[in-house]
Amino acid sequence: MGLSDSRARSGRITWSPSVTLVPTHSCFNACGYCSFRRPPGESLVGDGLDLEGALAQLQGRRQASEVLLLSGEVPLGSAARPAWFARLVGLSRLALNQGRLPHTNAGPLDRREMAILGRLNPSMGLMLEGLGPAVERQHRQAPSKLLTVRLGQLEQAGRLGIPFTTGLLLGLGESPADRRDALELISLLQHTWGHIQEVILQPFRPAGPAAAPLSPAEQHQLLGTIAEARAILPPEVHLQLPANLWPLEDLPAALEAGIDDLGGIDTTDVINPAYPQPAPARLAAHLAAAGWQLQPRLCVHGDWIPRLHPALRRRVERLAQRLAHGC
Repeated sequence: MGLSDSRARSGRITWSPSVTLVPTHSCFNACGYCSFRRPPGESLVGDGLDLEGALAQLQGRRQASEVLLLSGEVPLGSAARPAWFARLVGLSRLALNQGRLPHTNAGPLDRREMAILGRLNPSMGLMLEGLGPAVERQHRQAPSKLLTVRLGQLEQAGRLGIPFTTGLLLGLGESPADRRDALELISLLQHTWGHIQEVILQPFRPAGPAAAPLSPAEQHQLLGTIAEARAILPPEVHLQLPANLWPLEDLPAALEAGIDDLGGIDTTDVINPAYPQPAPARLAAHLAAAGWQLQPRLCVHGDWIPRLHPALRRRVERLAQRLAHGC
């Protein structure tokens, strides 16, 4: 029995109690679908998060074990890059000092930057996002979204041995073949380096007045992709679906198709604020009624904890024990 079979038969679905810190919304990419990004140099209230503001957010979310550092991107070689990277390091250290675990998703990093953050972050992430002409059209003004750049980052994380999260943004007009090709690339990376702990299958949802839940037809198509992902990816790779982007009453169908993780759940989704996060207690009760047990986890999945640098591993193990005992 493979890992995916054992997880499915156990009926356990994991999630990460999370708080999201945004070092900056400023981003040099201009993806066609993004409502998170602000143009570089634009001054906005709440942008440029400092340590004092971050500490206040952490103190307001004391139950969150994961601190997601989700940042707009600053180009390599930019004069603003050193200060931006220093902020990521400072926020990572703040999270650790507060007894939390940082997980950074801040776009492409050079090898030195990734190695430094890899000593402070038990896990890191970068979405592959997708392949094909439809995705490329959305990324015409997004230099860091080139496939070669993204694959290079995933391979670099593998060489550094960093437990990594990647994923696909689904519903941009990509074909079923495009989705399969992207999943095959991720599978190849995992077979080569063994560092990909989870793959997010994230449905694209429109923002603002156009916000709407997934239709039955959209759900049906995505269920096929979930099943295909479970067949293509190695069994140790977890399959994640953001809980707020799938209708709660239909969520058991996605679990039956192969989803075994619901990702980090904060009070709001900073990328998709129009789609409210389900309260964990409500989510747990709904899944229990369908025969599933919702179980909290750390940002790094248990199978990867022994691989961490010793100093970081000891921190993670202590927090894992606290989480297991409900502390």
